[in-house]
Amino acid sequence: MSFVLTKKNIATFIAILFHFCGAVGILLSGSKDWFIHNTSLNLILMAGLLIWNQPEKNLSFFLFLLAAFVTGMGVEMIGVNSGNLFGIYQYGNKMGTKLNGVPWLIGLNWFVLVFCCGVVMHHLHQWLHLQYEMLDINMAGWVEKLSLLLDGAFLATFFDWIMEPVAMKLGFWEWKDNIVPNFNYGCWFVISMGLLWLFGKLKFNKSNPFAVHLLIIQALFFLALRTFL
Repeated sequence: MSFVLTKKNIATFIAILFHFCGAVGILLSGSKDWFIHNTSLNLILMAGLLIWNQPEKNLSFFLFLLAAFVTGMGVEMIGVNSGNLFGIYQYGNKMGTKLNGVPWLIGLNWFVLVFCCGVVMHHLHQWLHLQYEMLDINMAGWVEKLSLLLDGAFLATFFDWIMEPVAMKLGFWEWKDNIVPNFNYGCWFVISMGLLWLFGKLKFNKSNPFAVHLLIIQALFFLALRTFL
């Protein structure tokens, strides 16, 4: 089987390589701290690969990127400085420069995660729509749109649930009494659902071929660390 040099394949290979090396480096090497401190560079690279793989990059796509980034930074600053969103927590110094207590990379992470969840749900719902057509079943438009929002928000929240204990152990952020409150997941669900609504409204190509692979790779990375760290 030959390896075809497409954007998706190149980006997927790089993502697998970096996440595999990161997991091995954190779990097994004597340079754990070095790998942890360079996790931020990995996130920047993955975001760059995601944008590189986006077909037909138009103004709406970049508007969503900006909206997700600004929303992520905004809600996190409210959360860190007031405790009124997510709960009482604070960020460590391993994710780079901060604005009002929140690393700039967190805004980028909000974009990457919500965008990938939106693309996954888009592909899934396209497949389901074809199955319904084959069975001659008609689903109301509002039901399909609501399902897209709820399923995507659940996926984003589930990913956060996987990530939380790992991020705490790696020193990215810490919670009061080392307990992640359920309120955090409720906020994640509502905020990601709002961003997914915008994702659906804006007119840009939602078939990014790399986004599905990236979400799976990152989920496996955090699951491995959650299990063995």
